[in-house]
Amino acid sequence: MSSNPFLRGDELNRRAFMSNAARTLLGVHLAPMFGPSIAGAAPEAAAKATAKHVIYLFMAGGMSHIDTFDPKPKKKDVMGKTEAIATKADGIQVGHYLKKTAEVMDKVCVINSMNSNQGAHEQGSYIMHTSYPPRGTIRHPSMGAWVTRLGGRIHPELPAFVSIDGSPDLTGGGFLGAKFSAAPIGSPEEGLKDSKRGAEVSSEDFDRRLSLADKLNRQFHGRYPNADVKAYEELYQQAVSLMNSKDLVAFDLRKESQATRNLYGTGRFAQGCMLARRLVQHGVRFVEVQLGGWDTHYDNFTGVAGRCNEFDQAYAALLTDLERTGKLKDTLVVVATEFGRTPELNTEHNLGRDHHPNAFSCLLAGGGVKGGYKHGTTDPSGNKVKDGVVTVQDFNATIAMALGLKWDETIIAPSGRPFTMADKGKPVAEVFA
Repeated sequence: MSSNPFLRGDELNRRAFMSNAARTLLGVHLAPMFGPSIAGAAPEAAAKATAKHVIYLFMAGGMSHIDTFDPKPKKKDVMGKTEAIATKADGIQVGHYLKKTAEVMDKVCVINSMNSNQGAHEQGSYIMHTSYPPRGTIRHPSMGAWVTRLGGRIHPELPAFVSIDGSPDLTGGGFLGAKFSAAPIGSPEEGLKDSKRGAEVSSEDFDRRLSLADKLNRQFHGRYPNADVKAYEELYQQAVSLMNSKDLVAFDLRKESQATRNLYGTGRFAQGCMLARRLVQHGVRFVEVQLGGWDTHYDNFTGVAGRCNEFDQAYAALLTDLERTGKLKDTLVVVATEFGRTPELNTEHNLGRDHHPNAFSCLLAGGGVKGGYKHGTTDPSGNKVKDGVVTVQDFNATIAMALGLKWDETIIAPSGRPFTMADKGKPVAEVFA
């Protein structure tokens, strides 16, 4: 092992070092520790793909499938306070909390036969994002990182992968490196922070500091020829390119009309969905938006009603807006969660529902999938998958197929181990039009 402490340091320490250096030398934060990268030519299959972008809506906490997209109207003991309502798609019902979503279900493919082998939040979220169970010895790339690595950037200056209200643990580049991690956004209204030159730093000072940083970088690389160091040099270049891009306007929700704002609503998730639409319109390939709070162990029906109130208008507006602007056909909108909720209601927890990875629901819309289509079924109580089982890995392979990416292409990690985007998963071809 090298005696050099920098080379022995982990990725977080190297990231902190480079971020501090950027702040000191350039007067700008490297908030975009994302490093979108030109990954080379996309696979040949991409020429046949309908989808170019992904908007990945993650329902953190475990969304109850029974109260949302797999209701069981004949089982009152299972449904509790939830009622099933008809939708614009024949043969598809949803929970009564989703009235606006019901009006756009003709655009949606519901997968009611999801199955996972991970029943805890951290593990379930991790495998959903990476296709692999967590391991202490390696960090796997997130879906956005894989898409960026296999598909490359669309816009030469904007990040390829953006996370809105997401977790850094679930949106990282893993063994692919920091340059494939998401550009993090907290408040959608504030957009991408620290993406402009600080007011206290003149353009002359900035150019002088940039020149100095470049000189120091070259010296540093000569002494420490490390791939991670080289990756962070690319972040400098990309951050500066982004700062000078006229398309930074993509992150500015103030450019949206009042009519569009009214369509989405005022909630934070709604703003995230509106920003996601702006970003894909400007050439961002993969945008994740997270809506938490679905952990309804206690008082399930109040919790589901509150979460659906946040989700319903925003999701319906997103599909409507993408269709109106002509982007739905090349944007795959994904709704995912780590697992479902038990059919049994826990009376000791004020009718709560517990974790249930055996069967749950996820959604796909746009990007070449069938609208008004339901894939797979569960048993009469929603406890187990009856037919058409879709594993987490199958689901992720299906996303890759929609984008024309080689879900089974092997990438060798620095440890020497082979990995693929969807592990051993296979796309669900039936969902495509």
